[in-house]
Amino acid sequence: MTYVSSFYHAFSGAQKAETAANRICKVLAVNQENEHLMEDYEKLASDLLEWIRRTIPWLEDRVPEKTMHDMQQKLEDFRDYRRVHKPPKVQEKCQLEINFNTLQTKLRLSNRPAFMPSEGKMISDINNGWQHLEQAEKGYEEWLLNEIRRLERLDHLAEKFRQKASIHEAWTEGKEAMLKQKDYESATLADIKAQIRKHEAFESDLAAHQDRVEQIAAIAQELNELDYYDSPSVNARCQTICDQWDVLGSLTHRRREALELTEKQLEAIDQLYLEYAKRAAPFNNWMEGAMEDLQDMFIVHTIEEIEGLIAAHEQFKSTLPDADREREAILGIQNEAQKIADYNHIKLASGNPYTSVTPQTINSKWEKVQQLVPKRDGALKGEQDKQQSNERLRLQFANLANVVGPWIQAKMEEIGRIAIEMHGTLEDQMNHLKQYEQSVINYKPNIDKLEQQHQLIQEALIFDNKHTNYTMEHIRVGWEHLLTTIARTINEVENQILTRDAKGISQEQMHEFRASFNHFDRDHTGALGPEEFKACLISLGYDVENDRQGDAEFNRIMAIVDPNNTGMVTFQAFIDFMSRETTDTDTADQVIASFKVLAGDKNYITAAELRRELPPDQAEYCIARMAPYQGPDAVPGALDYMSFSTALYGESDL
Repeated sequence: MTYVSSFYHAFSGAQKAETAANRICKVLAVNQENEHLMEDYEKLASDLLEWIRRTIPWLEDRVPEKTMHDMQQKLEDFRDYRRVHKPPKVQEKCQLEINFNTLQTKLRLSNRPAFMPSEGKMISDINNGWQHLEQAEKGYEEWLLNEIRRLERLDHLAEKFRQKASIHEAWTEGKEAMLKQKDYESATLADIKAQIRKHEAFESDLAAHQDRVEQIAAIAQELNELDYYDSPSVNARCQTICDQWDVLGSLTHRRREALELTEKQLEAIDQLYLEYAKRAAPFNNWMEGAMEDLQDMFIVHTIEEIEGLIAAHEQFKSTLPDADREREAILGIQNEAQKIADYNHIKLASGNPYTSVTPQTINSKWEKVQQLVPKRDGALKGEQDKQQSNERLRLQFANLANVVGPWIQAKMEEIGRIAIEMHGTLEDQMNHLKQYEQSVINYKPNIDKLEQQHQLIQEALIFDNKHTNYTMEHIRVGWEHLLTTIARTINEVENQILTRDAKGISQEQMHEFRASFNHFDRDHTGALGPEEFKACLISLGYDVENDRQGDAEFNRIMAIVDPNNTGMVTFQAFIDFMSRETTDTDTADQVIASFKVLAGDKNYITAAELRRELPPDQAEYCIARMAPYQGPDAVPGALDYMSFSTALYGESDL
């Protein structure tokens, strides 16, 4: 007894040690797995936060580029970030939250304390960082678009600045040297008086150009305010112009003082010359502006735009008679001055001392204006003819499209009604549908004609058409959809005929099936939703009420009529189901029983028996597809007709 007791205590202690060791191993395994998940979380969180930390400064870098090309490159880099770099990080963020939740669940299930990530790596920290990232992303995108708009505005202003500055610099060329002349020191009194008047005319011209200088300065200021990248050169050029303008003003003032100092007395001033100068300068400017407008390029896209240009041109031409009278009056002043000089034996200088605009200049520019007017007429007329032609193309396309589009839509609605509300036998319906299909196909020349008109529109580079809401793409899609719908409807009737003939369904039954289906097809889509199909089954006496047994039966039936889980029951599927329920059909068990008769009541059949009992092609079909029989009573060459039969009816894999 003592030995037995000693063995018992020894074995009992060993079992307790083994149990304790197993428990420790289990606990350690759980802890190791949890620690592994914690390490994965920490690493993934660190990587994600590091990516966010690196990305946010990039998104917050709002240093604008100098050129449009560089800004567009920034926009392209941002799009690459959106398409390529960010999506994997979205997945990482989602996976991080999943890992965190999984880890917490495992810790809770194993009675472990909840996992507390390192400081700054909580899910809330990641969400805050992500929110900051998306805010920076949104701000970066808005900044990019604003910068691009700003650069477009800057390019326009810079070009405008260069144009005005070039015009002003061309005008000021030689003016400073002219003002610095001291020709008055050796001039006669008559020359002095002439120089005084000439100087007054120049001052008038100088004042007239003040507005352009102010515009140049204003544009330069706006470019500075918009942070134009080439502002230093703009500012330098603007400063040069302003400095030169100040110099011109100062030189003009000093020359006037010098002329006045040398002026001893006033004699009769040739008012005619002065009047000529005062009237010739603005008239010359008007002619220069007219020539510039008459040679101005134009781009229009509509008949209204070209008609607006033509109206403006006609308005300009209406001013030409008054301008011609002004020209004759100015030339008359010059002629009157010459008459007075000839009468008094006065030797006039070769030109008008008050202006450089000579009668020859006025006549030359006026002749140029007269030549440009008919050229402008021809250009506007040509563009008007082109726009009228384009408008005719638009109207031709729109008139036909506004007929074809509604016709296709009406036919789509009509074929929908035909598919639902079919009458007569299925053969009658088939004939009617084929006739209907042929009538639709006969309409194809209208589509072809529309395609031809559309090609003409494309060749004419016409991009819009206010006369119709239909585009050629809409017409093509509608036409193809109509043909497809008709073909599908014909195919449905063909399948119904096959089902009727195969199942022995009478025409009256087909009509009943169609009537029941249409009754519960409330929205006339040609298919029943689950609730509509359930209501139909209840009306036919099926026990599919809203209880456990009814739901199970309804799910079984839905698996039959909707094997692909589309959520819709077509009329063909409805007919197949109803034919199964109302007709006697072959089953897998019946086919197995038939094979068993041919096999002589054996559980297998041989190739020789199949060739003896079945036609050659059907026998070879079965031999090629039957699996070898694996039962204990198998003989060489034995074939398994049972699995073959069940596979025929989809109850097992063939």
